[in-house]
Amino acid sequence: MGARKKIKADQIKESRKTLGLAVLRDQPTSPRKMRTLADLVRGMNVVQALHILQHNPKHSSKSLEKLLRSAIDNWGTKNGNQNQDKLVVKTIMVDSASVLKRIRTAPQGRANRIRKRSNHVTIIVDNE
Repeated sequence: MGARKKIKADQIKESRKTLGLAVLRDQPTSPRKMRTLADLVRGMNVVQALHILQHNPKHSSKSLEKLLRSAIDNWGTKNGNQNQDKLVVKTIMVDSASVLKRIRTAPQGRANRIRKRSNHVTIIVDNE
């Protein structure tokens, strides 16, 4: 590793020491549906985001709420459980994961493909 890469890697590592990071992998919901919820809470105060996710009727809001609580706890572990009222959802990313391909019968002896999509979600929580 070159000197510049090493310095940059150390800077990134140093900046991540204060962030609360949580990752959810292979959630069996399509990324498009999960992104609608992610857009609701992106950049929002953590307390408001939890309140929105608790009262949202969508199925994937429960898993996103659980992930956000995990990110808050991770931030508290790194920073010694300081004041968590000023925490903000800094970054939330929804990426597509593996796709299960299934076949459903169709009329006249044909077959249609069904794609059961899944996603990965990453939440980063930090002070304002």
